Amino acid sequence: MAENKRNSMADEMMGMDDEDEDTLANKYLNFKIGPESYGISIRYVREIVELQKISEVPDMPTYVKGVMNLRGKVIPVVDIRLRFRFDSRQYDDRTCIIVVEMNNSAIGFIVDAVEDVLEIPESQVEPAPQFRTVSGKEKYISGMGKVGESVKILLDVEKIIHEDDMRTISKNIDSGD
Repeated sequence: MAENKRNSMADEMMGMDDEDEDTLANKYLNFKIGPESYGISIRYVREIVELQKISEVPDMPTYVKGVMNLRGKVIPVVDIRLRFRFDSRQYDDRTCIIVVEMNNSAIGFIVDAVEDVLEIPESQVEPAPQFRTVSGKEKYISGMGKVGESVKILLDVEKIIHEDDMRTISKNIDSGD
C-alpha cells in the first residue's frame, strides 16, 4: 500500500511539470519524521523513490548516507532525521527517498514516510519562529502551515544542506573518493 501511495503521488507530481510557477506556489509535499509532519515546496520535488542501495562515501558529514545510482545518475543521499539531529531509526517499508532538484543538482532526502501533497494558501502560512534552538534546526524552517487543526512545518530545501557541505559532497562524488 505504501508503494501504491508513493506511485500515485509521483504520478500526480509528474503531471505538474507543465504547470506554471504560480500553480506550484502553494503546494507542498508532506512527509513524516517521527511524529511530526513537514512540508517542502513541490517545485523542488522531482520524484519519490523507494529506498535504494546506497554506497557510502568516505569523509562526509554524518547525515550524508552516501550516493545512489538513479537511472544512471549518481545522486547524494541525506537522511533528514540525522540532518535534524534526531535519533536514527531502522528503515522500514514506508521509508522512502524524496529526490529534489536545487541549483541544477539532484539530491535524495530519506524520510520516514511520505504523506500527501497539500495546497496551503499563503494566508495560512505563518512566518518561521524567531527563536534559537541548541541544534539550530529553526534555520531550515521557512514557515508554519496551518491545515485545519494541525500545523505543518514548512522547510526551506535550500537551507537543509549547507553550501560548504554541497561542495564537499560534489567534490568527493566527482573525484571518486
